Amino acid sequence: MQEDPGFYDYWPYRDRPKIEWPNGARVAFWVAPNIEFYELDPPNNPFRTPWPQASPAVLGYSTRDYGNRVGHMRQMELLDKYGIRGSISLSTALCDHHPEIIELCKERDWEFFSHGIYNTRYTYGMTEQQERDMIRDSMETIHRHTGQTCAGYLAPALSHSERTLDLFAEVGTELFGDDGGFYTCDLFHDDQPTPIRLRSDKRFVSIPYSLEMNDTIAYVVNKIEPRRYGQQIKENFDRLYQEGATSGTIMCVPTHNYQVSFPHRMSAFEDALEYITGHDDVWVTTGREIAEYFLEHYYDSTLADIADKTEASS
Repeated sequence: MQEDPGFYDYWPYRDRPKIEWPNGARVAFWVAPNIEFYELDPPNNPFRTPWPQASPAVLGYSTRDYGNRVGHMRQMELLDKYGIRGSISLSTALCDHHPEIIELCKERDWEFFSHGIYNTRYTYGMTEQQERDMIRDSMETIHRHTGQTCAGYLAPALSHSERTLDLFAEVGTELFGDDGGFYTCDLFHDDQPTPIRLRSDKRFVSIPYSLEMNDTIAYVVNKIEPRRYGQQIKENFDRLYQEGATSGTIMCVPTHNYQVSFPHRMSAFEDALEYITGHDDVWVTTGREIAEYFLEHYYDSTLADIADKTEASS
């Protein structure tokens, strides 16, 4: 039987201490555009095949290329319209392949966090040193091209190991001290931030990144139509907004510029953004800002509450 990884304790959603977001907001809302680079003929990984068809995978590759050529511009302009700064889940090879995209995002003060180097190279099968080197490369690349100290991590193609969070925090500390490597999007277990237990004892937090709201999950896995996806985003927000009256919640919409940005899908997405940002008591923010706020104001009290509840139930 596989053991629990031990990153966090069980902490029931009910009767938690109240979180109050800035200006009394009920919901901290952030959009995470995955801006990725896929290789036409990536190195073989025995644990996972990058493309479902034989090489050269022109179909899959060119669809992703559409995202970086067309879809990114379309989505960026839409987020501009509603005053949303993206938190980019970045395949850092994009810094070399498409530096013009990086510059456009820098102009808008978007956040850059690491999504590995290529989205066709996975953590599966790596040694600890290989994974550490990959994480370091991605964080150094972000800093070199943007000046930002990388705060967050989402493993490439969600291919993390049991060491990923420890390594990301450790490399972040080595490179940037407390300003680097302090939140993850790789855990999908809650609608509020969660302190994460690491071998380094670094103050580290999991920030909700919803697979249910992820456009690839919606369109490719669940195979729903654009209108229904837009409605799901609004319904998800409505529930979190309702619960946020008691204690602040987080809503993330992860997007891909080769999914949500096709012409026939954009109007439903825009309708959902207009609906959410039309509420005054919503904090439209970034993943980094949420993590920083929680670490400063609620991290210690949350740990104390978890310890009290754990002791009471034992």
